[in-house]
Amino acid sequence: MTESSNESAGELLAGQPVRIVERDGVRYTLLGTAHVSQASVEAVEQAINSGQFDAVAVELDPQRLQALTEPDKLARLDLVEVIRNGRVALFAANLALAAYQRRLAEQLGIEPGAELKRAVTLAHERQLPVYLIDREVGLTFRRASQRLGFFGKLKLIGGLGAGLFASDEVGEAEIEKLKQGDMLESSFGEFASESPELYETIIGERDRYMATRLREERSDDQRNVLAVVGAGHLAGMATYLQSDTAAPGPLRESLEEVPRKRKLPWITLGILAIVLAGIGIGFWRGGLGMGTEMLAVWAMYTGGLAGLGCLLAGGHPLSILTAVVVAPFKPFRLSIPTGAFSALMEARLRKPAYHDFLQLRDDAQTLRGWYRNRVTRVVMTFMLTNLGSMLGLWLTGFTVYGRLAG
Repeated sequence: MTESSNESAGELLAGQPVRIVERDGVRYTLLGTAHVSQASVEAVEQAINSGQFDAVAVELDPQRLQALTEPDKLARLDLVEVIRNGRVALFAANLALAAYQRRLAEQLGIEPGAELKRAVTLAHERQLPVYLIDREVGLTFRRASQRLGFFGKLKLIGGLGAGLFASDEVGEAEIEKLKQGDMLESSFGEFASESPELYETIIGERDRYMATRLREERSDDQRNVLAVVGAGHLAGMATYLQSDTAAPGPLRESLEEVPRKRKLPWITLGILAIVLAGIGIGFWRGGLGMGTEMLAVWAMYTGGLAGLGCLLAGGHPLSILTAVVVAPFKPFRLSIPTGAFSALMEARLRKPAYHDFLQLRDDAQTLRGWYRNRVTRVVMTFMLTNLGSMLGLWLTGFTVYGRLAG
């Protein structure tokens, strides 16, 4: 296993950063690109048209490639299934990423990831094998989320939200950083660089994942492979290509695994215990009157704030009613968020039209657009109803505790 810097390759790739690693009889040319640079598009064209490569690998997964090549694919999305499968948060994160990319495209006059799209197109034209070596965004997001604590997740959501609704132009410093970094990292805002856990998941793990995928796709008739990746991945990928000795298949599977949560939500369970114990003690100490009063407090806070969240999301009156009725029963279905019920009701009563999906990329850039678009309004219904329900639970706990302590 060796790494070299070849002068002819450097000239071929028009001054773009390059790492060349030779391993197991295969010469891997890692071309570092800026996802917002026309020069990177031209370097990709020059490299593939040279005829020196037997295969082309790109920093994409099937879902992201589809988003680049079939932007209308969203119009065939089944939003009800997204809600039922518990993927609303991931869907919202993808909307945030799409909105951030749209801002860049409008400001810089080039579609983010254009060099990756061009690499796939040219490879198909030359009948070269194409390997999608990046990990699915959903897996990366779920693995990152599991490594963060409660407040870390709040910061993560805040970073995504800031990128989603920001209307100012992307600053020069951010653009320069993007040219040397990674689109996914930039979309999470400053929190990505401030959080070692998040940085390791979206950069370090993906370096190893993409290097592993290159080894996994190795073929005896492919001796020269071009890998088009963001410049920020070059050093890590080259290191892993040289040093990893584990079998690529099992290693890839371990990097795709999302362990089931083993930690119980102790804070939530603790508040529930206080509430339920308080209601029981209320019946015991004060009889039916006091116990009924505490039950009313429970229903008022949880149902009322969940309904208020749904109202703030612009939900249909029946969606609001659903949130109010369902929220007080939270202790009996910890695994199902209250927002799922109100969001399902919203999606059925105000079923998103084809036009809503087509306008997603534009509407997701502004708060007004989120309220106007039926798809994003369902997402807001889910999120704000959950937030209201959780606040209601906490407020009930404090109220009941205060009554018992008094």
